[in-house]
Amino acid sequence: MSQKLKTTLAGITLENPLMPASGPLVGDHKKMIAISQFKVGGMVTKTISQGAAKVPRPCIYGGRDFIMNAELWSEFGPDAWVNEFLPQVREGIEIPLFISVGYTKEDMEVLIPKLDPFADAFEISTHYVGKDLEVIAETVRMIRSKTEKPFFMKVSPHLPDPVAFARMVLDNGGNGVVAINSLGPTMKIDLMKRKVLVGNEKGELWSSGPVIKPLALALVHRIKKEVPECTVIGVGGISTAEDVLEFLLAGADGVQMLSAAMLQGKDLYKKIIKNLPKALDKYGFKSIQEVISTRLESRTVEYNLVNYPNIIKDKCILCKKCEKLCPYFAIKYVDENIYIDKDECFGCGLCESQCPVKAIENIF
Repeated sequence: MSQKLKTTLAGITLENPLMPASGPLVGDHKKMIAISQFKVGGMVTKTISQGAAKVPRPCIYGGRDFIMNAELWSEFGPDAWVNEFLPQVREGIEIPLFISVGYTKEDMEVLIPKLDPFADAFEISTHYVGKDLEVIAETVRMIRSKTEKPFFMKVSPHLPDPVAFARMVLDNGGNGVVAINSLGPTMKIDLMKRKVLVGNEKGELWSSGPVIKPLALALVHRIKKEVPECTVIGVGGISTAEDVLEFLLAGADGVQMLSAAMLQGKDLYKKIIKNLPKALDKYGFKSIQEVISTRLESRTVEYNLVNYPNIIKDKCILCKKCEKLCPYFAIKYVDENIYIDKDECFGCGLCESQCPVKAIENIF
């Protein structure tokens, strides 16, 4: 792989910035070795805890742009990982291995020493620990006392202050964060059967995939802007090479993807990595490092209407979608012509973002 795609996470060099995220696609050695064949930059394990998870079946539902799942951590206990899976992974792959571990200080005290010989780095999930930063800080300090390897704490989107979380991680010996974990609880209802279609004993699941990308981008950006020294691994909604670049521009140093590969096929990793050089060229970047080092410009916030939408009539196909959607009733079709009523237009931008042929411009 060329220098063009390389990135570094806490001293660990990846040949490209894309890794799988923790989940079913990396649930044992066979799966991880198979995913590594798509030339991902690093490998991440499914989350290992002190006991095997008891997972309901069915446990995964896929929609157009989301995955809902009732999975927990690994369905295999630590002995299977230490004695079988990890030795074979270390023999079968040559890329850096990030071992995902959860969840409490007591878990870390037992698991980190067992897993340390196999790890290049650790990813620590605190999904079920709660929101008390001091409790999580005790876990961070415990991890640092048990390993010299880099480790990254995974951010739950429900934390009230992700910036304080990132600062806490660095202050207590961690190297950075993974942002973000899945969003929930969520629910899937079968209207015909009058019942919850899939879920845990509460009928709840956790959602991930492209649908959560805007939230993930915002939290990655907020953390990096306020704590620039924090290494950030972005995850949540990546499905294209352009998504990778957006996360890096927002502040990530590397990225992870899982749900889109479950929706579109596991070879999506290979496709994205293949497309990264072309995406860099298209958007005027020489390398992944240039994307990471580029400052994301903030938009000047206006509170008065500055520009009215401009309709490019040669592009317009008269589909009338903008008229149907306009929340201010400002777009009108008269005698097969479209016009903007400037007395009614609020300049919200919805029409421009929704035009199927990009025939409206000037607001964004």
